[in-house]
Amino acid sequence: MAQPVFEPWNDPNEKPLIQFKNVSKRFGDFTAIDDLTIDIFEREFFALLGPSGCGKTTMMRMLAGFETPSDGKIFLSGQDIAPVPPNRRAVNMMFQSYALFPHLSIWENIAFGLKREGMPRNQINARVEEMLRLTRLEKFARRKPHQISGGQRQRVALARSLAKAPKLLLLDEPLGALDRKLREETQFELMDIQEKTGTTFVIVTHDQEEAMTVASRVAVMDNGKVIQVATPADIYEAPNSVYVADFIGDVNLIEGTATATGEGTYALHWRDGVPPLTVTTPQSFSDGQRAHLAIRPEKISISAEKPAEAANAVMGKVLDIAYLGNISTYHVELPSGDIIKAQTANTRRISRRAYTWEDTVWLSWTATGGILLAD
Repeated sequence: MAQPVFEPWNDPNEKPLIQFKNVSKRFGDFTAIDDLTIDIFEREFFALLGPSGCGKTTMMRMLAGFETPSDGKIFLSGQDIAPVPPNRRAVNMMFQSYALFPHLSIWENIAFGLKREGMPRNQINARVEEMLRLTRLEKFARRKPHQISGGQRQRVALARSLAKAPKLLLLDEPLGALDRKLREETQFELMDIQEKTGTTFVIVTHDQEEAMTVASRVAVMDNGKVIQVATPADIYEAPNSVYVADFIGDVNLIEGTATATGEGTYALHWRDGVPPLTVTTPQSFSDGQRAHLAIRPEKISISAEKPAEAANAVMGKVLDIAYLGNISTYHVELPSGDIIKAQTANTRRISRRAYTWEDTVWLSWTATGGILLAD
């Protein structure tokens, strides 16, 4: 039987686990969080994504209880958590540094919080064994942190954070210290563990690939505000602003003025003496309104001849080629001086490229290939 799609945010009967209601946080004259309202649901893997200083860590510290809001309220399971001290919240935080005790074994590190709570010994044993199994660390139980790898230490910190069965686990840049390959493997482990435990995870990251890989929804932040909250696919394919389109992945942004040419279809006038571009969009624009066409490089086809049927086709010269193994990105300079990036998948082993530097090529894309965004 097909699994039901996990989309509690689209179900009006679902009650959020976490609610930020008009939350602001100021440090002196500086506003770190600006009138933020956001809901996070049970069992979600929720990512806070944004550049350094955008407020994502401040949000997490307020959830953990290390900071209190200047205005507004934060609810966990319907309860205002402001008066609840950090050690009394059903929340645990995993730090970037992992903060493991170097003199304690892996087993003792995981058991530490349970012992402090006075849990009976047989329950501690059972819980630690369960966490070791979950994070695949059974073989390393007796070792000290310095005797295992960075990726394994990361899993110990995760096991220790989950041992107390928090409703909510906060992860602050948890994979920042790992090399790229290990980070990618660990992302899938995190998703697997999150699914098995059913714990709500909130991850803070500035790594867009990480957020897009692990999260059920992503909140893109800038200057203390959430600009868009959506699934990774919607953030990528349907950004709500030039900022989000530009922040996530690679994108071409073509600025111009929009004129309606039919139902949901616009001509984008972008350069004098150049035919306008054709764009289909559900959003409405007034004639002459400034707009940006955001189009991903992989939506643009590259060819030696002008394609007969293309809604949009521009000619240019290959200026640069970035070969990334699985894909090649072509930087093509148009007669206007604009540079457009187009991407092709390298599906076959090839002895030479179809196009090389200085070649004249045609770039083409469909009317629905890009998205028109208001300034």
